[in-house]
Amino acid sequence: MWNPHSVMFEVAWCVTLYTTVLFLEFLPIVFEKFGFHKPLEWIHKISVPLMILGVLLSTLHQSSLGTLFLIVPEKEYPLWYTPLLPLLFYISAIAVGLAMTIFESWHSSRAFGRALELPLLASLGRVLAVILSVYLWIRFLDLFHRGALGLLTQNRPETWLFLLEMGLLIVPAILLYHPAVRLRPGALYVCAVMVAFGTIANRLNVGTTGLEAGSGTHYVPKWSEVAITLSLVAAGFAIFRVVAHYFPVFEAQPSEHALAEVGETEEDPVAVG
Repeated sequence: MWNPHSVMFEVAWCVTLYTTVLFLEFLPIVFEKFGFHKPLEWIHKISVPLMILGVLLSTLHQSSLGTLFLIVPEKEYPLWYTPLLPLLFYISAIAVGLAMTIFESWHSSRAFGRALELPLLASLGRVLAVILSVYLWIRFLDLFHRGALGLLTQNRPETWLFLLEMGLLIVPAILLYHPAVRLRPGALYVCAVMVAFGTIANRLNVGTTGLEAGSGTHYVPKWSEVAITLSLVAAGFAIFRVVAHYFPVFEAQPSEHALAEVGETEEDPVAVG
């Protein structure tokens, strides 16, 4: 029997430590901005252990969030309850991480007037397609072995919300296997947005829809809850823009004047001499 207190304790510790690791990984940008060379050298020496620790902690807390719902097998709707929830939460977290990288890169290129690193993002899109395929394969194989596929024939809100969730993940998984889609910034961006919303739908279905079906209750968020959530998202965008503007988050790009001077120098053999 799962103990909810021990699971929440582990999640809290993982999130706290992971936040600390993220803070330490951000420090080099601050040190570089203010010219703190000695601390910058020190933090660079431990950068590899920090990255390993960050991956380990994120793995633990993502899978533990799925483990939390294993304590309510009689309340969670069978389309979402499975002993594989920790694994599914972890794999979907990897997928949405890749999708959000594409999402952030697309918006940053527009907000800061930078060139989009399309070859790199296309490679991420290809990996994302594979991760989504693995996730969906495990998901439907699990439904088949648990005998839960028959629930998809029932005309219930849970059925339609499940199909919405799957559609938001299956469509980009198929599209991203095509190089023409991955090399089109707009199409790649739309696929990333679909994956993000598909993952959000999954978390809402597991945490709300599935529990409502089993407990007979119904939850509708208040306007204040929606407003707070949207405010936090907007604050995140605003803080990122300020940090990217005042700190060396991106590599410096040569100005148009500098590029023009380089071009003139290359064309003028006398200047080269």
